[in-house]
Amino acid sequence: MDRNLPHIIRLAPPDNRKASVFARHITGFHGFDVWETFRPLGKATMDFREMETTIMLRDQFANGLKTAMKAGDKRRTSTLRLILAAINDRDIANRGLAKEPVVDEEILAILGKMVRQREESAKAFEEGGRIELAQQEREEIEIIRDFLPKQMSESEVREACRNIIAELGASGLRDMGKCMNALKERYPGAMDFSKASGIVKEMLQ
Repeated sequence: MDRNLPHIIRLAPPDNRKASVFARHITGFHGFDVWETFRPLGKATMDFREMETTIMLRDQFANGLKTAMKAGDKRRTSTLRLILAAINDRDIANRGLAKEPVVDEEILAILGKMVRQREESAKAFEEGGRIELAQQEREEIEIIRDFLPKQMSESEVREACRNIIAELGASGLRDMGKCMNALKERYPGAMDFSKASGIVKEMLQ
């Protein structure tokens, strides 16, 4: 990653002592910070390629928000604000635990969770005869999905689970955790991991 990118301000530590370095992500909006912790010899704990990818994702949301606001698209504006707020909340939580800001895999997981929450709400609204509110939830789902990878079909999820189990030599429920970790690492944002968990459990029993 180019350390001279114009949207990053880096304040290098004056010496090689362990120090926290603050780099603000400039997007025109407040609250989206990138933190790095430097070790001796100035080695960062976060891989710079990971940081660049995460910054690109955040740029997509921030730029999308600007465009939606200019176009007067109220639904897209409010949904993108909710996405940015959810990411910022997780950044703050991580900071309190001395963790790095969320990276791309975690952002995709946040988006996936937001989709599932809205699917559940839309179903509940439809069952209660509140069709207009259900439609609003579905409109938000489509906006969020614009930033997610193409979702895998059930047959594709099953095939992915089968392949992971074979690759890891998993033979029982005790191996379920490492199978799910491998799936999340390989297919971030591309499948419903709660459903995948049920499939993996079924295959390992």
